Amino acid sequence: MPTFAYSARSTAGEIQTGEIDLASRDDVMGFLRKQRLLPIKVEEKKAKGGFNLSLGSGIQTRDIVIFTRQFATMINAGLPLVQSLDILAKQSENKALQKIIGEVLYDVEAGHTLADAMRKQTKTFTDLYVNMVAAGEAGGILDTILLRLATFLEKADALRRKIKGAMIYPGVIFSVAIGAVSVLLIFVIPTFQNMFESAGVPLPLPTQIVINLSKILQHWWWAMIAAIVAALAAMKAYYKTPNGQLQLDKLTLNIPVLGPMLRKSAVARFTRTLGTLVASGVSILDGLEITARTAGNRVIHDAIMESRTSIAGGETISEPLKKSGVFPPMVVQMINVGEQTGGLDEMLTKIADFYDEEVDAAVEALLAAMEPIMIVFLGGIVGGMIVAMYLPIFDMINTVK
Repeated sequence: MPTFAYSARSTAGEIQTGEIDLASRDDVMGFLRKQRLLPIKVEEKKAKGGFNLSLGSGIQTRDIVIFTRQFATMINAGLPLVQSLDILAKQSENKALQKIIGEVLYDVEAGHTLADAMRKQTKTFTDLYVNMVAAGEAGGILDTILLRLATFLEKADALRRKIKGAMIYPGVIFSVAIGAVSVLLIFVIPTFQNMFESAGVPLPLPTQIVINLSKILQHWWWAMIAAIVAALAAMKAYYKTPNGQLQLDKLTLNIPVLGPMLRKSAVARFTRTLGTLVASGVSILDGLEITARTAGNRVIHDAIMESRTSIAGGETISEPLKKSGVFPPMVVQMINVGEQTGGLDEMLTKIADFYDEEVDAAVEALLAAMEPIMIVFLGGIVGGMIVAMYLPIFDMINTVK
């Protein structure tokens, strides 16, 4: 019997982890729910020496999108499921994905459903993917679901790349600033320091500060690096705690300029994921649970799970979202209208399309704002250091006169 490692959240919000021997991942999920625990992650432990393929092992989102679209085309053309998988396994250019498809094919031939076969490949096919495939199989619309999945993956990947792209420019500028300042402090400032000491001129406060920073960097650089590493490790450890994750994620959403963009991207991800799941026939409770796990932010996760609890109690989704204060009033109102009219999936898709455009505008605004800010920041630091070094020289010139 396989061993599964799991992490789950209790009703008190505490994270619990452990291992359990059960027949399948579904059995583990059911067991955890009976214990009043909310499953966060359930993975089968691989035997030592085994090789566990994942997206990080060479399978990119683009590979999954191509596989999904080709699969949908074959199913729509009337090809049997086994034959379609066999063709895809042979023609895939990605060797890692080729092996995964082969394993799925083997399980399907052994009598498993496609969804159950894909569920075993936890690193390649997400819960969202598997649940949509299961809904497609149950409803006899697998080709339609696969096309919808491919579109969803493309849009989600595009959104993710936009956010990463917005972070590249500030990261590059900041790295250049650190490099330039380090070079000045280590190689240039000591030259000025020796000149001032030989001249015996009194040093203004700005010059003394820069010289002291140079001494610290030259003699204590290892301590500074150790302090940075320790701070990052402490922050990472704090983030793993329930309260730490909540506080840091809340702080992230409140960062000026960046926060609103991240909030909009979270809204777009939430609405598109839930809309795609609901439109594919996945139950609203399962859809909310899957969406919460893919939220990427504890604040958003908690708001979604409160909505799930509300739905389970016979109430609406929109009210807990409104109370959370995370989602804009327009989003809450549109979801409320979608619930009342029975067109929740369409309304969620419209919200997602709108916020995709909002994220585009937010990224452009962020880049437009960051460029002058970073230029002024870099120029201020380097220029300030140069001025500080020339102040004693001006005093020397005045003394000579």
